[in-house]
Amino acid sequence: MRSYHISKHNSFYAIGLSYKKADAEVRGKFSLDVPAIDRIMVKAKEQGIDGLLAISTCNRTELYGFAQHPFQLIKLLCDQTPGSVEEFQEVAYVFKNHDAISHMFKVGTGLDSQILGDFEIISQIKQGFYRSKKQDMANPFIERLCNAVIQASKRIKNETELSSGATSVAFASVKYILNTISDISEKNILLFGTGKIGRNTCENLIKHSNNSHITLINRTREKAEAIAGKFDLTVKDYGDLQTEIRKADILVVATGAQLPTISKALIYPKKPLLILDLSVPKNVSDDVLELENVSLVHLDQLSQITDDTLTKRKEFVPKAEAIIEQVRKEFLKWLETRKFAPVINALKEKLKTMKAEEIDFHSKKLSDFNQDQAEIISERIIQKITKQFANHLKSSEVDTQDSLELIQKVFQLEIDSK
Repeated sequence: MRSYHISKHNSFYAIGLSYKKADAEVRGKFSLDVPAIDRIMVKAKEQGIDGLLAISTCNRTELYGFAQHPFQLIKLLCDQTPGSVEEFQEVAYVFKNHDAISHMFKVGTGLDSQILGDFEIISQIKQGFYRSKKQDMANPFIERLCNAVIQASKRIKNETELSSGATSVAFASVKYILNTISDISEKNILLFGTGKIGRNTCENLIKHSNNSHITLINRTREKAEAIAGKFDLTVKDYGDLQTEIRKADILVVATGAQLPTISKALIYPKKPLLILDLSVPKNVSDDVLELENVSLVHLDQLSQITDDTLTKRKEFVPKAEAIIEQVRKEFLKWLETRKFAPVINALKEKLKTMKAEEIDFHSKKLSDFNQDQAEIISERIIQKITKQFANHLKSSEVDTQDSLELIQKVFQLEIDSK
């Protein structure tokens, strides 16, 4: 990547782990919250890494960045999570340069999601880019790549039906409840945790179950009240959790806690209870299965549940891939222009020096010389000249390297090697 003048490092890497090889317990060890992502950005900057993006969802954690070696990124991740390098390497993947670019397109457009066509991942990429930008770690390459992936995702959503049916864990969980529980409208539902998955699950429950017996609990009551207010739902304090669990027929757990928050001690054993754990790491202890009336389903199981629209969605994969390839080629075309950006910039500076010398000469020679007009005309000429050279270098019919060397030789350019 050095020839593209994007980073001082030679290579762009994507390192991470996903549902494909890592179960929820392992993924939980490497999950990142916002403070952890910010700490990674700060540490990366201290180590001289000059472009980095981090994403962490219920089914993957990934770092995309420039480095001398991928282990730099792996160590950054492991230093900020409970997981070890050895555990990571057992389930990890590493992509380099063009393969890393292609991987990000696949991830960001839902083709690599646990549920095919899940478009919630794109919001995670947007959030990741926001964190990178805030920490001054989003160089032009990272910014352009994120925008290209977002563009591809938007086109696939608008131009195909890849997102039809159950395309998220939140929807799949509601579908499971509807298929498993009879008389759903009469059941008491408790939603514990009102993060993104919790909010989406809540909205899908209201939309599809026609149930008004939904209670929300969150460690921060205000967050639960903000959601409950939209739908006229009941909110209870975190201290009421055990009481509300014992009233519930269905418990949906979607918290961000690092250790289990639900155990068999909180459950009334003589009443049937369906528990859906949508958290990573797992937030429901396995000991609840010791109770006869309790059923427990984790999001990895939900993700394996397919509906009759999955086959239809698969039909749109080739069209989605074609869209990705179009946008990816446009991105790579931009990337190629970065090879000659230093020469074009140096040429522009040389022409500006020539302009300044000529304007200075004529301003002393001519009494009625109009310097403002001369500045405007000269600047327009410089823009047109540099644009002509840039268009020439973009042409597939020319040898770019030979042309760059010729331009440097003719204009005696000094290129900033930085």
